[in-house]
Amino acid sequence: MSHDATGLRRRTFLAGAAAAGVVTAVAAPAAAAASPGGPKPTIVLVHGAFADASGWNDVVHRLLCEGYPVIAPANPLRGIAADSASLASLLAALEGPLVLVGHSYGGVVITNAATGNPRVKALVYIAAFAPDDGDTVGGLQNMFPGTKLGLDALDLRPITLPDGTPSHDGYVKKAVFRDVFAGDLPPATTAVMAATQRPANVRSLQELSGPPAWRTIPSWFLVARDDQLIPAAAQRYMARRAGSRVVEVRSSHVAMMSRPAQTAAIVLAAAR
Repeated sequence: MSHDATGLRRRTFLAGAAAAGVVTAVAAPAAAAASPGGPKPTIVLVHGAFADASGWNDVVHRLLCEGYPVIAPANPLRGIAADSASLASLLAALEGPLVLVGHSYGGVVITNAATGNPRVKALVYIAAFAPDDGDTVGGLQNMFPGTKLGLDALDLRPITLPDGTPSHDGYVKKAVFRDVFAGDLPPATTAVMAATQRPANVRSLQELSGPPAWRTIPSWFLVARDDQLIPAAAQRYMARRAGSRVVEVRSSHVAMMSRPAQTAAIVLAAAR
């Protein structure tokens, strides 16, 4: 994996997030997301596996109140190439500058879908994967100790892909869902999340990621310190490699739900 891009980023502090009362650390992209006096970018919020777009609701409300156009599309969760192509197609239908925000596996999707798109002005990773060329989700998740999402935590259900290939969808087992996914949310909330979770195709775990958009697009990264799915050490590693501006919060994997104000703050910092 290449680390060359990290040294090309200038260092600074994330003033907007600091004002929101979160801990900041440090690597600044080369350019702001929007030109002064230009149109506000459309903020595209991409959910990850075992979730849907409703997880962004509290963040969407805050962004709309700041006057930003927002869209939180459904992520198909069929595989990196397919999901990235789906998002890239959506982006092509939108007008003006864009800021892409990915949670968890959604970070993989924005990393691939934004590559080569000059209208994407910033990438924001929320407790997310930010892969390099040739990385896999499984490899990044297990690079550092701490993840509780092993195969023993999944219910695997056979499916047939559109091309006729047999595969499996993975669901987080209800008995461990709260502990793995959202330990700082109320049990009543996580029970509903477990019951309504959208499965991910297991081939996504070992599918190779492509050339990363963060090599040429400024990025921000919210690290969830109490994440039981993507260890915080892995998040810090990916953020450092991408040259991202970093904010850390005490949160489970679903920081956008348990810490919506801090999540909105880092998105707004990237969008301004």
